[in-house]
Amino acid sequence: MNIPTEPIGSIPRTAELLEAISSSDSENLEKLYNHAVEATVSAFEKTGSPVVTDGEQTKASFVTYPLHGSPNITEGGMKIPFADGHFRQLPLLTKGPFRYKNYAVQYLKKAQQFTGKPVKQAVISASALSLIYPPGGIEGYPQETFIEDLINECEKDIRQCLNNSAWKVQMDFTEGRLSLKLDPSGNVLQHFVDLNNRVFNRFSDEERKRLGIHVCPGGGHDSTNSADIDYTRFLPVLFKMNVGNYYLQYASETDRKKVLQTVKENMKPGQMVFLGVTDVNSSRIESKEEVRDTIIEAAEYIPVNQLGTTDDCGFSPFCDDISTTRETAFAKITARVEGTKMASQILAQKYHTISQ
Repeated sequence: MNIPTEPIGSIPRTAELLEAISSSDSENLEKLYNHAVEATVSAFEKTGSPVVTDGEQTKASFVTYPLHGSPNITEGGMKIPFADGHFRQLPLLTKGPFRYKNYAVQYLKKAQQFTGKPVKQAVISASALSLIYPPGGIEGYPQETFIEDLINECEKDIRQCLNNSAWKVQMDFTEGRLSLKLDPSGNVLQHFVDLNNRVFNRFSDEERKRLGIHVCPGGGHDSTNSADIDYTRFLPVLFKMNVGNYYLQYASETDRKKVLQTVKENMKPGQMVFLGVTDVNSSRIESKEEVRDTIIEAAEYIPVNQLGTTDDCGFSPFCDDISTTRETAFAKITARVEGTKMASQILAQKYHTISQ
């Protein structure tokens, strides 16, 4: 019995890389990017992780990577406040047609140059990017046309990664839980789910086994934007997503058994649930024994053949986030990998004994 374990994505950047980014040292930046990706992939391999990522070393943000350098984007979009008082702000679209300036496959190919291990690739959700359309509209480019263009581009982003041997393609859906804070009725959340399903429904059943959705209450500077929203209100709607893999923040939840019960009641046959077993917003490094025990408890609710592990979120989803060190991030990943192995051995013995 082997419980799968996968990372979410981002790893903190080095101080040298952050300095080059802030100074716009373009000549040196490309060399530093290559070194950062190679070093990050190598560090992932040293943890024993069976699946790696590029650590999002060359992305300014997990949300806006498709828009970087786009000529029809401006500042002034929706502000997303975090519990510690800081906020992130989305850009606004100024004119159509909407097209990605950057596709995630470029990050995938870069990481694949440095490893023989499976590489997982994160992409941003259609629902998150739908928020860049201005409330007042765009003359000659109605919202319905924008949404169709958006769906096409999001599909293209995912399909390119699948066609280039991504292990999994994970859609980041951090705005899902936040939507219940903005609209307690749940109408916005349902709209987001429907919008993302318009993308997922373009893929075959076999392809969707390699697609996943990641959710968390936001992450930045060790703070969140929606952790005060009851997770169990969100999860039943989330499981309407037409994907094969669910990557759920879990370690930082206070009422874990309530979350597990909700997952048990709403997950469907054939779906894999990857529970976060490390809290990325805490500097405390979980022990492998703690991770092991978290998994064994979860196996009382989730069928072992549908259970996997991950981290609660990426460790640095925005490049300016230095609240967690690289050393802490990889120590937590090592604990996750080793704790998952320990739990796999214990559960294998348990079910072997039961079957006799």
